[in-house]
Parts: sequence; C-alpha cells; structure tokens
Amino acid sequence: MKIDTNIDKIFETINTMNGKSSDIVTRIIEKKNYRVGYIFLESVSSDDKISDFLNKAIINLDRKKLFDSFYEQVKNSIYNSNMKTCETYEDMFYYLASGFTIIVVDNSTKAIVIETRANLDRGVVESTSETIIRGPKDSFTENHNKNLGLMRKRIKDPNLWYEDVKVGRRSKTKVTVAFIKDIVPDWKVQRILDDLKAIDIDAIIDSGYIRELIEKNQKSVFPKVISTERPDQACTSLLNGKIVILVENTPFVLILPAVLTDFIHSPEDNYQKSFNISFSRIIRIICFFIALITPALYIALMTYNPEIIPDQLLISVAIQRDGVPFPTAIEVLLFVLTFEVLREADIHSPSFSGSAMNVVGALILGDAAVAAGIVSPIVIIVVAATSISELVFYDVDVIDAVREWRILFILGATFMGIVGFMLIFIMFIAKLSSLECLGTPYLTPFSPISVRSLKDSVIRLSRKHLKNRPTYLTKNVKRMGDLNEKNNN
Repeated sequence: MKIDTNIDKIFETINTMNGKSSDIVTRIIEKKNYRVGYIFLESVSSDDKISDFLNKAIINLDRKKLFDSFYEQVKNSIYNSNMKTCETYEDMFYYLASGFTIIVVDNSTKAIVIETRANLDRGVVESTSETIIRGPKDSFTENHNKNLGLMRKRIKDPNLWYEDVKVGRRSKTKVTVAFIKDIVPDWKVQRILDDLKAIDIDAIIDSGYIRELIEKNQKSVFPKVISTERPDQACTSLLNGKIVILVENTPFVLILPAVLTDFIHSPEDNYQKSFNISFSRIIRIICFFIALITPALYIALMTYNPEIIPDQLLISVAIQRDGVPFPTAIEVLLFVLTFEVLREADIHSPSFSGSAMNVVGALILGDAAVAAGIVSPIVIIVVAATSISELVFYDVDVIDAVREWRILFILGATFMGIVGFMLIFIMFIAKLSSLECLGTPYLTPFSPISVRSLKDSVIRLSRKHLKNRPTYLTKNVKRMGDLNEKNNN
C-alpha cells in the first residue's frame, strides 16, 4: 500500500498497523511553513544516533535553494552513509523493525530511510562449539553485516558475490547466499536461490529452519549441510567451490554441498602438519565405527555366535555375567538408554554444574549397577567406549545420526545375530550411497572415485601437493601454481 502524503495520516496508519505499540516514537518538526516528521521504534533504534544525525540536521535546515523541493532539501541535509527511500507501508515497517528511522515530508510520496540501529548483539567472540588450539579465534555473531565482513576481510576478491533473499512472511529474515563467481557453477547458485524463494513460512528464526526446508525428497538422519560458526571454515569452503548461506540473527552459517568425509574433518586440520592431520582423521573414522557398531557386535557375538570369541575372553566374559538376570540385549539397551539420558542432562544443565554432575552420575550408576548384579562390567566398558567415541565429532547432527543407526544395529543383532547385523550394515551403506546434495553423491570421493579429491579426504597430503580443488565441486580446479617452476625462474 502506497504511503500517504500527509504526515498525520502516515503516523496514524503505522500506529494502527502495529496496534499502537509502546515502542513507536513519532515527532513532527515545523520549519518555515513546512512540516517534517520522523518515526522510529525505540526498542531497536539508537536515540543518540537519531539526535546526532537527524534532529540537528532538520533543526539547522536552511532553505536557500528555492528551485529545489523541500523533500530534496531535507534529504540532502542529513548526514548518514546508509540512506534509502521507500514508497509503501510494508517497506516502511520492514525498515522500522530493522532499526531504521523513517523521515516523511508533507506532500511527498516518498519517505527517507536512514540507519539508526541500536547495538543489540554481542561482539565478535571466540567460537564456543568448535574450539581449536591453533588457528583464528573469531566466530560469527548474530549481526548479519558483521558476518559478511568477517568473510570479506579474508577473501578480498571481487568474485566473492552476495545474493540476498527475504524469507518468512512475518519475519522477513534476510538470507544471504555467498559464493565465488568464477569457481561455483551458476546452476548450483540458482537452484539454492530458487529453493529459498519457494519457502513459504511465517518466520525464519535460525539457520536450522533453512537447513531443514531446503532438503527435499531425500530425507536422512545424516546431515547433508555443514553448520558452522567459524568464518575461516566458511572461507575455506568457498575457495574449494562450495556455497555458504548466512541467515540474519544467527551465528551459525550453512555450507553445502556436504559429503560424509567433511564431517571427519576438523577446522584445525588447516593449521597442522599433514601427517598429524591424517592420523587424527584415521582416529575419527575408527571412533565412528566404534560408536556405530560396537554394542550390536557385542550382542550378536554373545547371543548367537560365541564360538567366534577366543576361549579365554569368552570365559572371562561368562564369569562377569554370572548372576546377571537380564539377556545381553536388554542389558546393553538399558545402559545405552542410561547414557543417552545423561547426555541429554549434560546438554540442558548449566555449564558450571552439568559436566561434573553427569560424570559423577555415570560413575555412581555404573558402579552401583555392577555391584547390584544388574549388568556386567563388560557392558559398562562397551557402552562407555561407544559414548566416548562419538564425542570426537563437532557436528551434533552426526552424533544424533550415529545414535539412531546404532539402535537399528542393536535391534538387528538382537533378533538375527550376525545375519541381522550384516543386513543393517548393507542397508546403511545403501542409504548413504543413495544420498546426494546439489548433484554431489554423499560418499564422494570414494563412490564415485575421484583421485584428485582423495588427496584431502582421509589421508591429507602436504599443502604443496594440494594444487587443485575437488573436481566434484567445480571445473575451475586450479588452486595453486607450480612452486618448483617459480623457484626455477
């Protein structure tokens, strides 16, 4: 709806639209038979900025250029680097809610918009969810412009493009798609923009909404999008040929496409020697399979195929299980559930008491259960090793996915032993093989095989050998020149 040309009517309409909210502030200033009015929301605007940039400019306005309209005089007298115009009430209220001040002049069909945002967000601080020993310590914040700046200061290339989309009927949340123009294929960017524009929802409060809504037919508990609050990881992904989605009011950005090997990588991998990185990644893969299959494998061997276990170990386990009233499967499920309850309690407990309470709780429960003869010590060891192994991953979605598949493995082993275990394992591989994100298979670079991309998958070669970007992400693969040729020259 077009704005009116009368200031009183404009103020009345805005107050009616917002139910005469208490944070709406209006003022009218008369200047040489002309009236200038401004309106802002004091909950999101800075009164100091309004006084410095607006009040003084309007009060000191001296109409000397008789041939210019009063609207142009007002516009040219305000000293603010971020100035816009709007012509509809919808745009006007969007700017008001974003911390802007609206200036209106009688008999004008346009309103002047200047930025007077209050500082409602925290500053740039160290990452809390992806802590590292070596590397940059800054992280994204809830301030959208700061997040864009944190990436721009690292990649000073004009080919780093930002495309904005407003998502949410009521929130009108700004979502920015960041990509390097000459690296990322155009169709991938266009597909993401189309998916974002097709979202029809009341509000986008966090980037998790976007991550869930852009996943279409292929539903999976394993994440196909990386969520991070580290600007260095986002910039590394951009340079490799990936796309970054930044959502207003959240410190977590989305990186896609993601493949399974991305989740065994750590932000610190870029700042250590290649041998140490490769060793750490192998440890993470071992932990992945320990967390996924160890309880199920224990159930299958103890219940259906004890002949596979060495005699001495079998005798030791049998002695420990003497007097335990529950079958092996119930025993394992009982303590897996107990550890999951402790994990949830740790997440939701205050940071100053959560970890200590849950460590004590696990020790007391485990010791009391063994002493009471409810479970055997070997089950405590198996479940504890499983729970510890999944903690090597940064991404919570990976931990949740491993937890859910672990239950399926346990059920398969409970009812069919090794046969059921193998059936679930085949289903697991088949499901991962069927996934894709932006045309990229989830098991890349192993299936389909990509020799160049294998250099930075599980085993990472030294930096001087990583001359090319992953071929599954871009055709512009040249990342580094030949150092030997430069030295010779």
